[in-house]
Amino acid sequence: MTDRARVLLVSGSLRQNSTNTALLRTAGTVAPPEISTELYEGMGELPYFNPDFDQPPLHPGVAALRAMIHASDAILFSTPEYAGGLPGAFKNLLDWTIGDDHGDSIYRKPVAWVNTSAAPDGAADAHESLRIILGYAHARVIEDACTAIPVARQAVHDGLLADRTIRSSVIDTLRRLVAGSG
Repeated sequence: MTDRARVLLVSGSLRQNSTNTALLRTAGTVAPPEISTELYEGMGELPYFNPDFDQPPLHPGVAALRAMIHASDAILFSTPEYAGGLPGAFKNLLDWTIGDDHGDSIYRKPVAWVNTSAAPDGAADAHESLRIILGYAHARVIEDACTAIPVARQAVHDGLLADRTIRSSVIDTLRRLVAGSG
């Protein structure tokens, strides 16, 4: 019997009706049987990153974030772009991942992202910023799983996406992330 691949889903948005978060919630509902998912929802409770506080005892929110990363086999991000870059709260979350020296930290962990922007330029600057930060974290970007799945805000119903094409693309992205992590 083989274990199911565990994928942590992390949205870079705090917006209640975020297309990024809706896509990740949808990933949790459509994940194939060989993949389990967990949505991280504590970004708004993280303290501002301060290297002086990146030592035991960690803030409970930071400890919880790191525990979820440690328990995952891969991470799928989805983030909007604000003012040409990553949202501040999301950058703060990423900063908390850098100093984690645990063996199951983000270091060399397979990661990918989904771009949900329906705009022609599609949050490209945010994803380039994410790529740079993940490079500093030494995460392993699975290029084949980094994808654009445009989502219109009106496609979100009760926090999920019902569109079959989007759902199929999400399943494919999860499978490519897991396949690339092996």
